[in-house]
Amino acid sequence: MKELPYQARAVIGRREMVTLPELDLYLCCKADTGARTSVLHAEDIERIDSDDQPPQVRFVTRSGGEENAAHRLTLPLHDRRRVTSTKGRSEYRYVIRTLLQLGELSFPVELTLTDRRRMRHPMLLGRRAMRRLLVAPGASFLHGEP
Repeated sequence: MKELPYQARAVIGRREMVTLPELDLYLCCKADTGARTSVLHAEDIERIDSDDQPPQVRFVTRSGGEENAAHRLTLPLHDRRRVTSTKGRSEYRYVIRTLLQLGELSFPVELTLTDRRRMRHPMLLGRRAMRRLLVAPGASFLHGEP
């Protein structure tokens, strides 16, 4: 077997509790090695353009299901990207940058915004965010219980 081309920073489970401190969110995140970019649940997504400041995006998100309190956020817009879902549908999504904390690790992450109300997890961690992490698919919550 070949050796890894890098030293892994940590081993994570298929599901982990993560904190997005700049957004004041603590939520369950699913590691998705099939997704290139990470995604965060967002509702009522609206781009805000102003002459005196860079573009922003306003949206509502939740730490979990419908019963959890809504967080209304306005953040700098980092990018807009075309994303193809697992069902083969292509759409443009707004991208934000924020800090992610996973156990003892803390690193910047790019998150696309889309409505995930029908999904079990409000956030997916994609390959770009997991560059120096290894995923143990048979384990969950290696960095803290929900």
